[in-house]
Amino acid sequence: MDVNNKILIVGDVRGRFKQLFSRVEQVNKKAGPFEILCCVGDFFGAEKQNEELIAYKNGFKHITVPTYILGPNKEEDKKYYEDLSDGEICTNLTYLGKRGVYTLSSGVKIAYLSGVEAAASSGPKCSEHEFTKADVQAVRNSCLIAKNCGTDYRGVDVLLTSQWPYGMQEEQNSKASKLISFLCREIKPRYHFCAINGVYYECPPFRMPKDDTTQFELCTRFISLADVGNANKAKYIYALSLKPVDKARLLDLVQKTTNEIECPFIGLKMDGVINQNETSESRQYFYDMDSSGNRKRRSETDKRDKRPRIMHIDQDNCWFCLSSEKVEKHLIIAVGERFYLALAKGPINSHHVLILSTQHIPCAAQLSSEDWEELLKFKNALRKLFQSLGQVACFTERHYKTSHLIIDVIGFEEGYAWKIKHSFEDKAEEFNLEFETLPALTSPKMLPEVGPYFLAELPDDTALITRQMKHFPLHFARDVFCSENLLNCDEKVNWKDCLLDNEEEKANVVEFRKRFAPFDFTDD
Repeated sequence: MDVNNKILIVGDVRGRFKQLFSRVEQVNKKAGPFEILCCVGDFFGAEKQNEELIAYKNGFKHITVPTYILGPNKEEDKKYYEDLSDGEICTNLTYLGKRGVYTLSSGVKIAYLSGVEAAASSGPKCSEHEFTKADVQAVRNSCLIAKNCGTDYRGVDVLLTSQWPYGMQEEQNSKASKLISFLCREIKPRYHFCAINGVYYECPPFRMPKDDTTQFELCTRFISLADVGNANKAKYIYALSLKPVDKARLLDLVQKTTNEIECPFIGLKMDGVINQNETSESRQYFYDMDSSGNRKRRSETDKRDKRPRIMHIDQDNCWFCLSSEKVEKHLIIAVGERFYLALAKGPINSHHVLILSTQHIPCAAQLSSEDWEELLKFKNALRKLFQSLGQVACFTERHYKTSHLIIDVIGFEEGYAWKIKHSFEDKAEEFNLEFETLPALTSPKMLPEVGPYFLAELPDDTALITRQMKHFPLHFARDVFCSENLLNCDEKVNWKDCLLDNEEEKANVVEFRKRFAPFDFTDD
């Protein structure tokens, strides 16, 4: 299991470097180690106060936690950010940049936006200490384009801004920004930190409404931090311990708490700031890639063309057709006339395998009677294998956003057999899905003739099926298998996090082939 990652965030430093880094060193010794320290608000102060940094630049004093700062919020502070090599101010002190997304080695994603919102009168050009709508959209697009797929956006871990979002105590906060409110609503951070108001404020958590980027209502916690060394001793340093959003259990992200408030950004009028077709309520902001790899907006012709796209498949270029050069042959365990058995890529465990059609067939519903007969032989052989190991087998098929028939197979200890159906039902409730129970499958005619579906064949020979595939989570089966009730390894939900090197894959294939040999009908 992955351990949580620890990061620190502080408010306006304003040149009190000695006090800050001394305090961080104490916190790091007591509760660390912390992976990173992030500073929001004004980092530099008056000329005399800034002299405290000289000792760190000269190496007489040391910064113990890698520290990253946002850019200037005032015209007079621009000079401190000039002529920086790769943003480095001194050892362990770095300027993040004007805007972007910074991903830590642990996988924690930090979106950041420096400066204050430019006045509308400044037009497209603005000062170095200001940001525009284009900057906000660039951060938004960087977050969304990095998501795993088009339907399972989970937000980012942290958003750092100096300026407050509009909608949070705006009557007392004349410097609030509607552009930051828009950004927060779009990228859905788990935590949003800001400063420059000189106060500590933490409101109850609130949920961003679901939109075209995600079906989930994700939770955000907003925190404003006070100045370092403020006279009122208000909180200026905040410690976080969190698992990266892409590795966290989905239940932890969507589970509601008792003290939540309504999202302050719902119904916020963005007139003159953001157009309706630039929000996630519209898909028109998504980007294509041109031949040079740069993002570009779709043409007006593309927007008008609403016809469904037909997927044309060349078997020579299919990753799973046995005749294709792209098939990873070293993963193959056994080959029949119509199907073959292979080790799963990025397996949950060493007994995680796939049944695939040798020719290009999109789903089990389109199998001939001869195809179906051989598929049953593979399933029955695997059932016998798992039974010899004291296990039961579960088979799943997702006919959605895939063009080749793939049946996922994994074994569970016999004592867990009764839990499998309940785990599918629990996960279905989490994703607002409805399943229908079918008797034992005896023919492809029992499956939907047209349209996508998801199917799970259970150890008791019954099957669960849903055709509710809009926004269907691509990792749904792995979410169930890895859940706490079954294999309890939520860090393995994404197959990309489970990739093995070539030699490990070959060793697993050899081992599984030995176990499968007594039941392998393909050698007959």
